[in-house]
Amino acid sequence: MAGIAAWGAYAPRLRLSRKAVTDANAWVAPNLKAKGKGERSMANWDEDALTMAVEAARDALGPDDDRSHIAALYFASTTAPFADRLNAGIVAGALILEKAIAASDVTGSQRCGLTALGQALAAGGTSLVVVGEHRKARAASTQELDFGDGAAAFVVSDDPGAAELLGRGSVTADFVDHFRGDDGGFDYYWEERWIRDEGVVKLVPQAIRNALEVAGLSAADIDYFCFPSTFSGMAATVARAVGIRPEAVRDNLAAVMGEAGCAHGPIMLAHALEDAKAGELILAAQFGQGAEALVFRATGAGQRPARGVTGSLAAREEEANYLKFLTFNGLIEWDKGMRAEKDNKTALTTLYRNEDMILGLVGGRCRETGVVQFPRTRISVAPNNPAVDTQEPYRFAERRASILSYSADYLTFSMAPPNHYGMVVFEGGGRIMMDITDVAPGDVETGLPVRMVFRIKEVDEKRGFVRYFWKAAPDRAVGQIAQAAE
Repeated sequence: MAGIAAWGAYAPRLRLSRKAVTDANAWVAPNLKAKGKGERSMANWDEDALTMAVEAARDALGPDDDRSHIAALYFASTTAPFADRLNAGIVAGALILEKAIAASDVTGSQRCGLTALGQALAAGGTSLVVVGEHRKARAASTQELDFGDGAAAFVVSDDPGAAELLGRGSVTADFVDHFRGDDGGFDYYWEERWIRDEGVVKLVPQAIRNALEVAGLSAADIDYFCFPSTFSGMAATVARAVGIRPEAVRDNLAAVMGEAGCAHGPIMLAHALEDAKAGELILAAQFGQGAEALVFRATGAGQRPARGVTGSLAAREEEANYLKFLTFNGLIEWDKGMRAEKDNKTALTTLYRNEDMILGLVGGRCRETGVVQFPRTRISVAPNNPAVDTQEPYRFAERRASILSYSADYLTFSMAPPNHYGMVVFEGGGRIMMDITDVAPGDVETGLPVRMVFRIKEVDEKRGFVRYFWKAAPDRAVGQIAQAAE
C-alpha cells in the first residue's frame, strides 16, 4: 500500500511572546491576560504560506538537486498568495521540478492539508504534498494569540516508505464554524460551545471510525493521536469519544508554536513520525466542514528530515516587539517614507523567460572552462576564454555559501531596517549580490555561513502581485558545528 517516503517541516525563526501581546492590549482587552503564556510562531515580513511550504519541501526532499522522480505536486493552503494563479506552479519553479508534473492547489477548509495528503496517497505514483499557512487575525483577538505560522511536506510513494497508509476516513458537512470571504480579510467565528459540542464532537469521531474500519483496527490500537484544536483539551475529548487511549494523545504544540491552520494536522503528523518506532500506529485527524482522518503504520525506514518539526522549533528567536508583528502582517498603516515610493510593477514576460533563474536560482556553468556564474548568459565570464553558447544550467539553491562583503543600509527602504545585502560566494564557484534576511544589526560578518531561502522580494500593492526571489540567511547549523569543533 502507498505510504510516506519522506517528510519535512518548517516553522519561522521568530516567536512572538504572548505576554508582549497581552500586555500591549491590556487596556482594551484585559480578559486576554490568561492567554499570555508561551509563544507563537511568527512569519518574517518576507515569508508567507508559499515560501514556508517551499522550505518544508526542501527539508523533505533533502539537498539532492535531482527531483525528477516527483510526478505530481499538491499545494494546500487557505492563505495562498494568489486566488487566480497556480500557487503550486510557483512552488514547482522554486524546487525546479519537471515541467511534466501534474500540479494542483487544494484549499477551502482547515482540513485541506490532510485532504491533499489523502488524495496524493490515493492517486498512486510519487508525489509531493506541501502545506503552508499564514493567517491574519485582528489585533486584540483570541485568534491573534492562538494562531501560528508554519508548513509541512510529504513525499508520497507506492511503497510503504516511512509510514504505510492503512486507512482513510472523511466526513463532509457544511458546518460553518468560521468563514473568510473572498476579500481576503479576517476569519469570522461563531460561538465556541456550538463549534465544540455540535461540530467537533459529532463530526470528527465519525471520520476517525471510518478510517479505523478501513484499516481493520480498533481505536485502542492507536499509539499516536494527532488532532489540532485551539480549544483546550479538545483532542482528549475526541480520543475519549472513540476509545483512543489518553496516553496516545499528542501535544498540539500550542505553547511553543500556536495553531498553524490547515498545516497543523500535517505538522503534528510530521512530529509524530519523528518519534514513532517501527510497527507503531499513527492517526492524524483534522476538523473543517466535516473532518479528515488518516491512519498510518510506522516502518522505521524512509528518509528522515535534516530539520523536521523538532529542529524548526529549536531554531527560534524570541520577538517581544508587538508593533513589529502588526507591521509585518499589514495590520498597521505606517509612513514608509519617500524612498518607498516606486512602482513595483512586474514584467510578466521577463518573469516567464527567466523563470528558472528567478524562481529556481539557476545560473550557468561553462562546459569548456568550468567557470560558474549568475546570471547565465550567452557569453561566459571566464577571463581567458569568453566562450559563446557554452553554458549549461547550474543550480545554486542547495549549495553552501558564505558572505564575502556586506552592507547594513538605513537609507534605502526596508520592512525591517537596516536593509542587509552583500556579495555571497558559493562552494564550487559563483557569486551573487543578494539580500540577507533573518538577521539583526551585528549578526552579519565576513565569512558568515549562509544558506539560500526562497522569500518575498517585493509586493506590488497597487496590482496585488507578489514577487519572489532567493535570499541569504545565516546557516546557523553550520555555525553551531563550527563552535562545537572549537
